[in-house]
Amino acid sequence: MSLRCDQTPQWPALQALFQAQGRALDLRQAFAEDGERFAHFSQSAPEVFADLSKNLWDRPTEALLLAMAEACGLAAQRDAMFAGQPINHTEGRAVLHTLLRRPEGLALPGDGPDIAQKLAEVHGTQGAMLQYAEQVRGDAAITDVVNIGIGGSDLGPHMAVLALDAFRAAGKRLHFVSNVDGHELHGVLQGLKAESTLFLIASKTFTTAETMANARSALAWFGAEGGSDVARHFAALTTNVEAAGALGITTTFGFWDWVGGRYSLWSAIGLPIAIAIGTAGFRELLAGAHAMDEHFRTAPLAANLPVRLGLLDLWYRNFHGFTSRCIAPYHAALGRLPAYLQQLEMESNGKRVGADGQELPYATSPVLWGEPGTNGQHAFFQMLHQGTDVLPLEIVAVRQAAHPLPGHQDKLLANALAQAQALMVGKASPEDGHRHFPGNRPSTFLLLESLTPASLGALIALQEHRVFVSGSLWGINSFDQWGVELGKVLARDLESRLASGDAAGLDGSTAGLLARLRGG
Repeated sequence: MSLRCDQTPQWPALQALFQAQGRALDLRQAFAEDGERFAHFSQSAPEVFADLSKNLWDRPTEALLLAMAEACGLAAQRDAMFAGQPINHTEGRAVLHTLLRRPEGLALPGDGPDIAQKLAEVHGTQGAMLQYAEQVRGDAAITDVVNIGIGGSDLGPHMAVLALDAFRAAGKRLHFVSNVDGHELHGVLQGLKAESTLFLIASKTFTTAETMANARSALAWFGAEGGSDVARHFAALTTNVEAAGALGITTTFGFWDWVGGRYSLWSAIGLPIAIAIGTAGFRELLAGAHAMDEHFRTAPLAANLPVRLGLLDLWYRNFHGFTSRCIAPYHAALGRLPAYLQQLEMESNGKRVGADGQELPYATSPVLWGEPGTNGQHAFFQMLHQGTDVLPLEIVAVRQAAHPLPGHQDKLLANALAQAQALMVGKASPEDGHRHFPGNRPSTFLLLESLTPASLGALIALQEHRVFVSGSLWGINSFDQWGVELGKVLARDLESRLASGDAAGLDGSTAGLLARLRGG
């Protein structure tokens, strides 16, 4: 069993280092004393350049964190994931989303005995899915595609389709419905026609309550609007072929229990992405992710970008005590990236117990939140610069614009640079505290050359592996999500109580709200 971070000899050494100098580190002084700070704390990885130099750490801190990672057996844990070992121990499953973007027939050192068979199945399903996507793209009668899913069946595809809008096929509009609140589905359906709409029902088990409620309403709408050929206008992304068939849906694409929902956009769940950007674009998305996989798998820990980011996350959470991280994508097309990363990190690492089921003595996942720049600058950046809490900022910028409008890109990039600079350098104002900026506030800068399927794939894979790193060091299972279950169970009970009014056995607050919601 791997060591937990606090069980390593480096943990007390890190605590001592933090007390002695980490707590008081001043970024302005650090740059003044180390002319090579930017060179050391920045690096290129596939499709991504990262500047980590404006963060509250120094070389001795990073070296000690790297030694801790080695003591935890991080490399062995990483290799176990790639090899297909059942590292999702609470569910007895392998974790092989990386296999979904591995080139056909590629064998890697350490592959488990069934990896080749799994890879062949992946490419068989992927080929069928992409063939169907091209069929839809070539069908001029289909103008609108509605993806109905929730969680990983919505956040990833929705984020990617918006991000890659510049590559979207002409004549195809894509819509995403996730909320069981009927206002969302109703709003989408109002602008559609049955004869020109394709619905994609995305649910691995075909039992997800919100998704199935929306699917049944979509089927009812389709019939009421004169639609008759369900088989042509509905497809299911599921392993429950029987349940889909019971609704008249005969086109299905499945995936496997070793693909977690928040890691599934590379699978059949990515069908709306493939419809939007085509086979070539989807394969480029996979290739970008695979390139980052190989970087994570092979690069030394000290030059491994996901590792360095994961170590920084642990340093901030467990030593500086920072409770959140703000994500600010300086590209409008990445508007759903913060929401996607919220699920990726908080559902993966929002755990209070370790691998042994015992409560952990330290904090785990930070709260992730954000909004595209420059919008955030006119909303919550006030708090980043002058608030009482220090909140690390992660900027995602893109060097080349995909639009022809003159002047905009330089203004956008100047703002991204300025925010990171202002957070660090601050501005002294002894005569007026209201205009004083304390500075020494941390930021990370991730830069893409352009926003393409390949660069987006690499960026997402980078974030996936970063979450794996911090989760591994914390000794938690990043690949289950039991925390979403209790609310689902209680909701089923309360739905029937809303109809009957039965409040027996409920707590006073829930009983009172139930009566209020029933109108009495």
